[in-house]
Amino acid sequence: MTSQSAATLRSRYVAQAASDLEENRRRQQELAEKISVLKQEEALLADLLRLAERYEGFADASRLPEQLQDEPFVAKAKETSTGAASLRSTSGTSAPTGRTAKAGAKGKSRQPLLGDLLTDLLGQYEEPRLAKDLRDELLEKHPDRNPTPQVVRNTLESLVAKGRIRRHKQQRSVMYTLVEPGGSADGRSA
Repeated sequence: MTSQSAATLRSRYVAQAASDLEENRRRQQELAEKISVLKQEEALLADLLRLAERYEGFADASRLPEQLQDEPFVAKAKETSTGAASLRSTSGTSAPTGRTAKAGAKGKSRQPLLGDLLTDLLGQYEEPRLAKDLRDELLEKHPDRNPTPQVVRNTLESLVAKGRIRRHKQQRSVMYTLVEPGGSADGRSA
C-alpha cells in the first residue's frame, strides 16, 4: 500500500467519522427535544391526577366546581368512565340509605364497596375459596354488580395487602379466606 492510498483511505475514515459524529449529534438533539416534551406531558398528567384526587372525595355535586355541574358534555364523559355514573347518582335528591360515610367520602354511590361484599362472602365459609367462585356468588347475590374477574382478583389482593383476608396457594390455584376477627384486621397500627 502506497502512502498516497493510505492517505486517501485515512481521509475517507475521517470523513465517515465526521459524518457519523454529526448524525449522532443530530439524533441526540432530537431525543433531547422528545425528552423535553415527555417531561411536559408528565407534569400535565401529574397535575390532572392531583386535581382528580382533590375532587374524588366530593360525593355531593353541589361541592364540585361550578363548571363541572353546568356543562352537559362533562356528564356524558362521566358516563363513559368507570364509576362515573355512580358519581352522578349521588347528586340525586333521594334520601341516603344510611350507608357508611366511607362510601360517601369516596364519591361512590350508596352501594357497598366491592371489598366489603367479598369480605362478607368469605365470612360465610371456613374453607378457602377461589376468586372465580366468589365472583360467581357475587353476581348471583348482587345482580346489579358486574365486576370483571380481574377486578375481583385485584380487590382480593388489595384485601390481602391490608391484612383483612389471607391468600392460600394450592398447586396452580390461589384461594382466599377471611382473617380471624381477633387478629390484626387491617394490618396497620394506629
